[in-house]
Amino acid sequence: MQLLSPSNWTDYELIDSGNFEKMERFGNYISIRPEPQALWNKKLSAREWEQKAHVKFIPNSSSTGEWKKLKQMPDKWKIRYEVQSTKYEVQGIKDKAKEPINLNFKLSLTSFKHVGIFPEQAVNWDYIFDSVKSVKNVPPRFLNLFAYTGGASLAAKAAGADVTHVDSIKQTVTWAHENMELSSLNNIRWVVEDALKFVKREVKRGNKYHGIVLDPPAYGHGPNGEKWKLEDNIGEMIKNVLELLDEKEHFLILNAYSLGFSSIIIENLLKEKAKDNLETGELYLDASTGNKLPLGVFGRFRNF
Repeated sequence: MQLLSPSNWTDYELIDSGNFEKMERFGNYISIRPEPQALWNKKLSAREWEQKAHVKFIPNSSSTGEWKKLKQMPDKWKIRYEVQSTKYEVQGIKDKAKEPINLNFKLSLTSFKHVGIFPEQAVNWDYIFDSVKSVKNVPPRFLNLFAYTGGASLAAKAAGADVTHVDSIKQTVTWAHENMELSSLNNIRWVVEDALKFVKREVKRGNKYHGIVLDPPAYGHGPNGEKWKLEDNIGEMIKNVLELLDEKEHFLILNAYSLGFSSIIIENLLKEKAKDNLETGELYLDASTGNKLPLGVFGRFRNF
């Protein structure tokens, strides 16, 4: 089992966590948000938290709330991530000396405590970029399921993939489209649909993909009221997703952020297809004050 954390962020920092909260820097602005897995005590004092932060999320239910601004800051702003990769191709020549590949993101203070990015996923963006570059079939076909604001889609597109981005929320897909334009990319295919319905239809059509990433929520709804519950639906989803992988060249990433969901479950779901190439473990963020914040389990494999 591996423990993975991104090491290449300049526009993001987990400053401290504890007492069911986390304090993070996104670009020039510092936020305080609830974090159910931060069971330990904070390293910094309550006064230091209040003095550093620009904004704090105040929950008013289990899923929504309001942002209280402690200092002046915009409601929307931008950050970037520089892909950390060993595989680049410039004018047909693979070379480790390369121009940086930047993914750009619009952030926003939403009523669901999110700001539009999951920073721990950067380790998977690097993996996606390298994997797309390793596929000999040009252009590789890449599918991003439960795709949110599109970090994985941007990484795949920047590496040269033909990208299909699937999410059930139209506003989120619009947000991902903005991130594509901010990153000077184009021609991503946008699909607003229930992910399981889309995958089943692709299986019937006989379509294949060289790379697939899925990051399903614990609970969710499709655009037509379809219900998603991770424990009930993940087995069927994986069965169909594995049928979509190209037989000769493929890679897959499965993320799961659900309290109590073990990486051993991920291993059992993927090991038959992955055989000896499977990596499983936890994603986490390292706080500047020293604590490690767990942020879900993952499984991934590739065959080239």
